Amino acid sequence: MQILSVVSECAPLVKTGGLADVAGALPGALAPLGVRMRTLLPAYPGLAERLSGARAHDWTTPFGEVRLLEGEAEGLDLILVQSPLYDRAGGPYSGPDRRDWPDNHLRFGLLSWLGAGVAAWGLGGWRADAVHAHDWQAGLAPTYLRLIGPEAPRAVITIHNVAFQGMFGPELLGDLALPSAMFTPDHVEFHGRVSFLKAGLAHAERITTVSPTYARELLTPEFGWGLDGLLRHRAADLEGILNGIDTRVWDPASDPALAANYDRPRLKGPNREAVCARFGVEPAPGAPVFCVVSRMTRQKGLDLLIEALPALLEEGAALAVIGSGEEDLERAFLAAAQAHPGRVGVEIGYDEPASHLLQAGADAILIPSRFEPCGLTQLIGLRYGTAPVAARTGGLADTIVDANAAALRSGAATGFLHAPDDVADLAQAIRRTCEVHRDPRAWSKLTRKAMSHPVGWEESAQAYAALYRRLAPAAA
Repeated sequence: MQILSVVSECAPLVKTGGLADVAGALPGALAPLGVRMRTLLPAYPGLAERLSGARAHDWTTPFGEVRLLEGEAEGLDLILVQSPLYDRAGGPYSGPDRRDWPDNHLRFGLLSWLGAGVAAWGLGGWRADAVHAHDWQAGLAPTYLRLIGPEAPRAVITIHNVAFQGMFGPELLGDLALPSAMFTPDHVEFHGRVSFLKAGLAHAERITTVSPTYARELLTPEFGWGLDGLLRHRAADLEGILNGIDTRVWDPASDPALAANYDRPRLKGPNREAVCARFGVEPAPGAPVFCVVSRMTRQKGLDLLIEALPALLEEGAALAVIGSGEEDLERAFLAAAQAHPGRVGVEIGYDEPASHLLQAGADAILIPSRFEPCGLTQLIGLRYGTAPVAARTGGLADTIVDANAAALRSGAATGFLHAPDDVADLAQAIRRTCEVHRDPRAWSKLTRKAMSHPVGWEESAQAYAALYRRLAPAAA
């Protein structure tokens, strides 16, 4: 089968979060199952130069003249979109000042329009059997497919985070080449505005999200962010398929970013020493090193961690943090490091090799998210024998077996869960982690079980392949 993936970021080419990891890993996982996935991606600065065997196609679109470059990079089969809309310094969604680009509706309207056009009309003799659109940035692709007509391929849209909905003023409808008849609650209108994500949910034949628990949570007002009614209406078409990680990239036995490679938790020592040296921390004897690798936002619950920090320090533990985001949270973590030298170390920013080292060198990783559609950080923690301490929500709840008394006795425990948005329970989870860590046999048993937990794409790729075959049975 031929599948076109329409996405705004794709690792290792461009990455701001887990969406890129999924987009980068899924094509390789699908290939052994007879599914060829091509990825349509904006040609952000520097990406075109990384293509090998590039073939150019000039297209006229409602958004201006563009050039599509077919080629390969980093083992991915790519179609890059060259347009002045993408040729600028900054990130995929915002400029150097961190403010969203004011023309994001055009930038991702173009991506969506091309996703539909390339799939329906073909490119260099290639045609798609189905379209896989990711998040709001590709949310209009199913809408444009509907406008092309019943002969166009069908689409699935994946919700990676329903909080980001791509909301724009109704006066921009014409700029998006959408007829005024589409501005209704049955199509693209949402509270008087155009919502890219709502459009995708209304027009895609199937909807997926990134964990079974998050699929159930999306049907509730608490987690649905206003779209729960539409999602309940389409519940029969909604499926939660758990994300995985690329176990070739995330492999402690071969990871080049580590101080020393290992295949058993008890061999993590050189990496622990490297983390302590880099972040200037040292726990009390017998106490663990906790880490955070995260965007600094309230969704990730990092304000809760600041409040729970006294519990961690009282246990004699140390904390190493890398991340960036909301400025008040950045300041709070920097202030904590200044107030507790030797126990709290913080780096503001993102450093991919450092994130690998932290996962390998810390004893436990903190993920106190208020909501978490899937989460990849905890999967990496499991893979590296770094016990996740996480909120009981979304994919975190689906992938971590809490170290309660029964699970510790049976040997099933892989981490520590706490109630979301609950500082007291987060603090108690930190204390429970420290208690188990003080028992070397119990800690070894838990981390060995964590490292044996399946975190790859094998099962999920099979679920996606089956979904594509339902979308395009004639091509199966």
